[in-house]
Amino acid sequence: MAKKSKKYTAALEQVDINKNYDVKDAVALVKKVDFAKFDATVEVAYRLNVDPKQADQQIRGAVVLPNGTGKTQKVIVFAQGPQAEAAKAAGADIVGAEDLVKKIQDGWLDFDVAVATPPMMAQVGRLGRVLGPKGLMPNPKTGTVTMDVTKAVNDIKAGQVAYRVDKAGIVHAPIGKVSFADDKLLENFQTLQDTIIKARPASTKGTYIQSLAVTSTFGPGVHVDLGSFAKA
Repeated sequence: MAKKSKKYTAALEQVDINKNYDVKDAVALVKKVDFAKFDATVEVAYRLNVDPKQADQQIRGAVVLPNGTGKTQKVIVFAQGPQAEAAKAAGADIVGAEDLVKKIQDGWLDFDVAVATPPMMAQVGRLGRVLGPKGLMPNPKTGTVTMDVTKAVNDIKAGQVAYRVDKAGIVHAPIGKVSFADDKLLENFQTLQDTIIKARPASTKGTYIQSLAVTSTFGPGVHVDLGSFAKA
């Protein structure tokens, strides 16, 4: 087991690992014990009672956080014609077609989110082995395969967060930065919470959200009392 740093140990001593904190107290505590020398990201982790091997339980989607994420996303768009012009007008960082596909095939990956129009997916599909493992492949479920590239780019730039359950049934997602005011983080957290609840598969039985924790980039996790959220 890796040795914990003195700063992490000091932070952990301020957290009761056996307690589920009120969401307001949890967010405040995460900010208090953060010790990073940069503006750390505040992240949440949902442990869900789902089986990702089942097609109808592969929870995946995207949500625009009302206060953004604190990070400017670099967006590329695979499009041609009017959609390419619309993407440029919306503020996409790079717009292309076959040339952009080749650029990525040659090893370029300097972007955060990729958007594609449906007609371009035949070509973009060739990048599956490169973009898929990195979570960068455009997908209709996250709104990144669409003819409405203007909305897609605007949403991403405004603070859209993509979420996806992993093999262990856990969903990780950022809700902002440590520098955010508590109320801004709480509003983002509530928005994500409502989205995760609405994504519950009909086939899931029993307790859907088994546990929930919030943390900063290097800080210890703080468990959250699910009953402390406002009801959607």
